[in-house]
Amino acid sequence: MDNLLQILQKQAGDALQKAFGQEISPEITVSTQPQFGHYQCNNALKLAKELKAPPREVAQKIIDAWNLSDSMIAKMEIAGPGFINIFLDTQFLSSEINKVLQDVRLGIPLPHPRRKVIVEFSSPNIAKELHVGHLRSTIIGDCLARVFECLGHDVLRLNHIGDWGTQFGMLITYMRDEVPDVLEGRTQTDLTSLMQWYRAAKKRFDEDPEFKKRSQLQVVKLQGGDEVSLAAWKMICDISRKAFQEIYNLLDVKLTERGESYYNPVLPQVVDDLVKRGMVTISDGAKCIYLDGFIGRDDKPLPMIIQKSDGGYNYDTTDVAALRQRIEEEKADRIIYVTDAGQSLHFQMVFKAVEKAGYFDPHKTRIDHVPFGVVLGSDGTKFKTRSGDTERLIDLLYEAIKQAKAILRERIPDLSEKDLDHTAQVLGIDAVKYADLSSHRIKDYLFSYERMLRFEGNTAAFLLYAYVRTQSIKRKVGKDINLLLQNSQISLEHPTEIDLALHLRRFGETLFAVADELLPHRLAEYLYTLAEKFHAFFRDCRVEGSSKEDSRLLLCEVTGRILKKGLEVLGLKTLEKM
Repeated sequence: MDNLLQILQKQAGDALQKAFGQEISPEITVSTQPQFGHYQCNNALKLAKELKAPPREVAQKIIDAWNLSDSMIAKMEIAGPGFINIFLDTQFLSSEINKVLQDVRLGIPLPHPRRKVIVEFSSPNIAKELHVGHLRSTIIGDCLARVFECLGHDVLRLNHIGDWGTQFGMLITYMRDEVPDVLEGRTQTDLTSLMQWYRAAKKRFDEDPEFKKRSQLQVVKLQGGDEVSLAAWKMICDISRKAFQEIYNLLDVKLTERGESYYNPVLPQVVDDLVKRGMVTISDGAKCIYLDGFIGRDDKPLPMIIQKSDGGYNYDTTDVAALRQRIEEEKADRIIYVTDAGQSLHFQMVFKAVEKAGYFDPHKTRIDHVPFGVVLGSDGTKFKTRSGDTERLIDLLYEAIKQAKAILRERIPDLSEKDLDHTAQVLGIDAVKYADLSSHRIKDYLFSYERMLRFEGNTAAFLLYAYVRTQSIKRKVGKDINLLLQNSQISLEHPTEIDLALHLRRFGETLFAVADELLPHRLAEYLYTLAEKFHAFFRDCRVEGSSKEDSRLLLCEVTGRILKKGLEVLGLKTLEKM
């Protein structure tokens, strides 16, 4: 099914061509208030200036040229200085919402063409625990991947973990000195211990020249493929992965790991190729690329170092190699990087360098950096533990589940312990995710358990309750929905029914907008508005025992389906009872 917005844009484009004899980009927007129709065409004002004609006269010409032969539009009105208000026909909307109900894709058009989309997100460092800062990359990236999957694209979800570099030389050398039993596999350990040893290794590296030298030699051995060193590195990676996976399981996030080490073998070739292309300048022994428009704080050109003076490589080199591989080998049509806003300059330079090298053609591939703000504590400063440390993500998630359990025990005292555990886990994790995803990603947001676990307002619990209500109505009426789907149809009459149905029909439009703008909060806004419109319908339109029981029951069914699918695309789970 085509989106209503797409259909109206096509009609408006044809009308503008017919009225003015030229191709004009149609400006169709969703009306914010019902009295101004369902959609608006805003071309007349701009055209009036160009044509030096009264805007209302231009608007009338557009209406006169509009093909109204189908049953979609009930009427068009000129408002104010020249806005065209478009009112859709109620029978047309009834027909459309019945099509959505019968459509396995819920009215979401199939993509033309189907694209290969790569989303890189989460990307923690080995031997370091995931903290609250990783939350945003992980769930924003997961949501965007789900949006593209829902639209029907081929999506590759990549976890670009930091699993290579000089830090492993320090850590392996320290562990060999202090905890050889762990390195040799005789004693078990965990990520918390690895992190403590990493901090101690860094301190010793900075203070002890002899330890520093041994650490550097260890890096050379690791890069040279020494079996003992590689075994130690693999063990450290495996311990880290196990801890990461516990969090990914809690968040219901799936990723394909492809860390820095994956690209390590091709880094010398990438640097050589950039040298051959005449892009590299030697500065203090380092190989650098200077790109137009990038100036440092000292007002001098900002270098992008692709090989350090000691011959080592860095993030810039790896990201150039990764981007080249994703374009040339993966044949990606769209590549999305989800990281904090602090990395914006880095990615601007990487994208520019890859384009300058000829690896990337912006007319063929779209590349986006999706930046986000920081998570703040209730005092408005960066979220920390009471001791001042960065909050561990695993602790934050289990605390959300614990607090959700306490709230549910008070609200629903007769819930069995098994049901309580399940409901608390769904509500706790959903609440954390939704609080983040419902905020504009570029803004910092306040992390508050109390606020995110409320049952009122724009929260996960409010949306879950709306979904639960759609299911409880069906159970209460007790009719077979499959039989109703075969023998009955939705017939819209009441204004809140019409309002709800129109919003349901816009689900596909919303997903297309999220995919284009890469703003998950747009989907959260859509679902919150859907829940509000459903509650208004339920308040005004009796379902059980009414003369329109079958029609309204089917409207509850399609509302439940779209709520469930929308929450699933956000990465949230639903509950049948609450």
